[in-house]
Amino acid sequence: MTGKVRLLLLTFMVIAMTCMLPAVSSAQQTANLDNFLATVEPAQVFPEADRFGPLQGSPPVVPAYRGDRLLGYAFLNSDFVNAVGYSGKPIHIVVGLDLDGTIAGARLVEHKEPIVLIGIPERKITAFIDGFIGRNALRPSSTTDTGTSVDIVSGATVTVLVMGDSIMRSAGRVAQLRGLGGAQPEVTAAIPRPARTIDLTTAEIRDWESLVGDGSLRRLHLTVGDINEAFVRSGNEAAVARPEPGEPDATFIDLYTALVSAPTIGRSLLGETAYDRLRKRLKPGQQAILVAGNGSYSFKGSGYVRGGIFDRIEVIQDQETIRFRDRNHERINQIAADGAPRFQEISIFAVPEGTELNPVEPWRLQLLVQRSVGARDKAFLTFDVTYQVPERYVRTEQRAVVADTPDIPAEDATNQAAPAQGIPSPAQITGAPDQPLWQRIWRSSTVDIAILGTSLGVLTGIFFFQHQLVKRPRLYDRVRLAFLTFTLFWLGWWVTAQLSVVNVLTFTNALITGFSWDYFLLSPLVFLLWSAVAVSMLFWARGAFCGWLCPFGALQELTNRIGRTFFKVPQIRVPWGLHERLWPIKYIIFLGLFGLSLYSLTFAEQVSEVEPFKTAIVLRFVREWPFVTFAVGLLVANLFIERFFCRYLCPLGAALAIPARLRMFDWLRRYRECGNPCQRCANECPVQSIHPEGHINVNECISCMHCQMLYHHDHKCPVVIQKRLKREKRQAMSSPTAQPGGRKAEISGLPDGRLQAVPARGDDLLQSTKE
Repeated sequence: MTGKVRLLLLTFMVIAMTCMLPAVSSAQQTANLDNFLATVEPAQVFPEADRFGPLQGSPPVVPAYRGDRLLGYAFLNSDFVNAVGYSGKPIHIVVGLDLDGTIAGARLVEHKEPIVLIGIPERKITAFIDGFIGRNALRPSSTTDTGTSVDIVSGATVTVLVMGDSIMRSAGRVAQLRGLGGAQPEVTAAIPRPARTIDLTTAEIRDWESLVGDGSLRRLHLTVGDINEAFVRSGNEAAVARPEPGEPDATFIDLYTALVSAPTIGRSLLGETAYDRLRKRLKPGQQAILVAGNGSYSFKGSGYVRGGIFDRIEVIQDQETIRFRDRNHERINQIAADGAPRFQEISIFAVPEGTELNPVEPWRLQLLVQRSVGARDKAFLTFDVTYQVPERYVRTEQRAVVADTPDIPAEDATNQAAPAQGIPSPAQITGAPDQPLWQRIWRSSTVDIAILGTSLGVLTGIFFFQHQLVKRPRLYDRVRLAFLTFTLFWLGWWVTAQLSVVNVLTFTNALITGFSWDYFLLSPLVFLLWSAVAVSMLFWARGAFCGWLCPFGALQELTNRIGRTFFKVPQIRVPWGLHERLWPIKYIIFLGLFGLSLYSLTFAEQVSEVEPFKTAIVLRFVREWPFVTFAVGLLVANLFIERFFCRYLCPLGAALAIPARLRMFDWLRRYRECGNPCQRCANECPVQSIHPEGHINVNECISCMHCQMLYHHDHKCPVVIQKRLKREKRQAMSSPTAQPGGRKAEISGLPDGRLQAVPARGDDLLQSTKE
């Protein structure tokens, strides 16, 4: 396949994928209640219902009947509130609401969250949604009959919480609109309300203390004791059993928020230059908020590192929920206001386009606090910071009819920041900020870091002294098996430090949107692995990772060896002409993913499921059957064609091969007879990275060192065999017992002096080690 043909094929695939994206988005936008009702039986949202009536109103609801008796109304949550998940697509749930405002049933009908809902069985999601049945939408903060908040779900993800939030808020909206449960139905006001907007014409520079004093800045301060008490009140025994470490009065999080699109607040907190830059970036009417925090808990979370998701904070105003991604985010280093404390994390979040935040109406910043209760299970609590911009920044056109809007006094700011579960407001405690979050994470991971560092040191020694090692085939074989076992069980299944092409896409996206090392330092093992891989590529190309540090690669090699050794699985050698045309597939896959990530990082993450790493390593095959089937299918193919996925499909291997072209050293030794006439190394290479003429393709080589073991093997390599036989002959001739006129030494049955190309006999490494 010529270079031009490959380029044309790649261009066609990228264009085709790009053209498909608008079509996908258009199809998703056509979703509506009428379409989904065709897939929902009335009894699934109203146990007694036998039929639905016609659609009513806009947004639409549909009455549910038993005979002629009206039971309530069914509706689509996404029609009434923002139900967009972190995939950027709505989560559609049909909800049934009875005449008392109580949720009678709910059914998930569509979602696009394959990344965020990873590993959670469908039955668990269904059970979570069913937990809202019987809750009254007009009392959303109530608990279930068991006294456990439905926000605390073992194994739940943030997306599941988005589901619950949208169910309750949409139900409350419908109850108000329909006047259910004694609520006064909403009517359109006949008298126009005065137009109230942020005054953009005046601005002044104020210090930190005055901004806090009048409520321009609002604060949420939680101690370790407050958090532990909150989980005790939640009733989740698993969460209570794992209390937050530290002194009870130690700061868990000290969080401030402000509307920095208001001129006085923005200029005071950001400084003139930064504020002017922000105003130029914001579209007309677009708002921006500042969030700053200290303490042991990060309001950013680690989702940003993995996929550009800020999964611990959201802004709620009325029935609208605003969530943020990396493209809405800007990191700043310090607050410009005089007297401002130093903060570990300071971020500006622009309200996403297509979402509105009324700057003069109250809103609240909701903080999600999560606690691990198992290997993959977490419990959640939410805490609110209520915010309303002071009236001094508001301009009203019809002042004669302005309704009084009470400002929240500064001394009540802490009370307004009370957690959503009704926990008493904690006292504000001042003090020096703690260490940066990434430093605390590294300190808590000391043992894992030490183990990984030791293993990387051992691997470095293996590579630097590889020729001394491979001269001892039995030792080499045992060392390689031991290291691959360590990679699979500890690095993969235990600490789940499996690198992925998603890391590459996220890193590239961070370079474009605003790079900071702090984000990547939050995951120490992954950071160290990537650092080691980056350095190793200068010495040994991509082989150090692909051949030794990739858990899925280790799983493939170990299963293939078990299959060959104990079950005599026959090995298929792909014809060279076909093999040479198949290995570019992984490069096409990677370039396609890279192009998609420039359009939508979330969509690229979903398509990157072509990697089975998440299923086989991170989740240990505990996942939905299509993903498990795909991963198992690749492993079955690997039994017959060793490292089938690495050879032809791995986008991460392709991503590493491109910069690995810059390697500075060539450690692989070859004889001039390699390839002509000897084909032994080429025939026994586990990934067929050696060309028939003897050239090693470093882009495909996994540095398993098998060819180097053959290079030194005096019973396998014809060149070394010839040297051994000559040496033995000289020794025999110089021996006192040597008899004149003896037979000449032979190589593979041929007279001495002729070099025979020894054919491959399959993988006889284990056999050779027994000799």
